[in-house]
Amino acid sequence: MLDGKVTARPDTLTVEEPLEIRVGGKPLSVTMRTPGDDFDLAAGFLVGEGVTRGVSDVAAIRYCAGATADGVNTYNVLDVSLADGVAPPDPSIERNFYTTSSCGLCGKASLDAVRMASTWPVHDDALRMDLATLCTLPDKLRAAQRVFDRTGGLHAAGLFSAEGELLCLREDVGRHNAVDKVIGWAARSNWLPVSGTVLMVSGRASFELVQKAVMAGIPMLAAVSAPSSLAAELAAEMGLTLVGFLRGTSMNVYTGPHRLGLVPAPV
Repeated sequence: MLDGKVTARPDTLTVEEPLEIRVGGKPLSVTMRTPGDDFDLAAGFLVGEGVTRGVSDVAAIRYCAGATADGVNTYNVLDVSLADGVAPPDPSIERNFYTTSSCGLCGKASLDAVRMASTWPVHDDALRMDLATLCTLPDKLRAAQRVFDRTGGLHAAGLFSAEGELLCLREDVGRHNAVDKVIGWAARSNWLPVSGTVLMVSGRASFELVQKAVMAGIPMLAAVSAPSSLAAELAAEMGLTLVGFLRGTSMNVYTGPHRLGLVPAPV
């Protein structure tokens, strides 16, 4: 309806379907996601949970068939086979119920279960980025969102070089899924830790996004919206640069200002 006039027309909606991730045939998590780049999603999820540390830890990722009554594959179940010698997921990270598209932490037994030791410390990463370059990232991210143009209902995550080059972009109905897809792309490209890069997200910077960046070795996270207090606390603790409200030439730098030349680098 517009100005009191009622019209009927087709509209393109964002697809949201469940994806069950299994490891060695055992269910680990169910997330509501936008289909596409599912192998990246699973690979990034396992990196963020500390299950794997690179492409060599994964033997195979495959879809499981026959999820409907007539045997048609829905492509909504993935099974990850770990390489020999890689320990299975710790029971503490198993989800007792599905993860919604807005929350990457549902089902965690406690916050302590998320504060796992990172494989690659980011506090000493030598990344430096000009403020002017950082300010270009939101527009570059938005310009690369192909599906958003049709639906207006997707989050985006983009991985950028220090020079502002877009290295990888993924879209999803869930912001944590979009980040997992980017990290999974890096993992499957044998690029972990993802040092010297900036992760740019279209929404807010929540705790789980900081966690995922740290677990992948990404030293800077920038968001167009606000971070949570817990996200800022974790970023400060781990030495990650956290930027929020990045819009135009305005931003809030919450942690790690030395990477933007705002203060001297810590000794």
